[in-house]
Amino acid sequence: MSPQNNLNNAGLKEPELRNNTFLIVDDDPVFSQVMSRSLTRRGYNTIVAESAEEALPLIEQHQPSLASLDLKMEGDTGLNLLPRLLKLVPDCKVVILTGYSSIATAVEAIKLGAVNYLPKPADTDEILAALKQTGANPSQEIADKPMSVNRLTWEHIQKVLTENDGNISATARQLGMHRRTLQRKLQKRPVRE
Repeated sequence: MSPQNNLNNAGLKEPELRNNTFLIVDDDPVFSQVMSRSLTRRGYNTIVAESAEEALPLIEQHQPSLASLDLKMEGDTGLNLLPRLLKLVPDCKVVILTGYSSIATAVEAIKLGAVNYLPKPADTDEILAALKQTGANPSQEIADKPMSVNRLTWEHIQKVLTENDGNISATARQLGMHRRTLQRKLQKRPVRE
């Protein structure tokens, strides 16, 4: 089967057919390798980078039409890479992946131009489905129970951190807590619902 047919099977629209290059930027080499193999089997040309800094020359050279960016990496984050990627390739469709999901970062990713935002672990089918989604889903299920206090705390910390452009010291001051305490809280995984 030709790559074009694989793209059509993935439900993508015609503009993406001009270039089936998929960029994966993630500091987890096992995830990147599995994802790359899976996408290659589906007819995509994949390029992989372990950091935002490594990704920039690849973006310029290959002009990917699709991308998945890890939110939290060494050096620049996926949120910092996103506007630079879209400046180089304005029609690239991007999904942000993260093991540290929060409402604040999801909103920020969408504001910066991502088409979707997924918590890890996400598989190839989920990522491709997120990339082909073209609009909001008004039939999205609404949770029956409210968030726990721990989850609300995590969300509030993430919101304040985003407002302070990731500055830990400024965030700690605004939250009225010691910087080390905030760093410990940020190193823990968010509370799952």
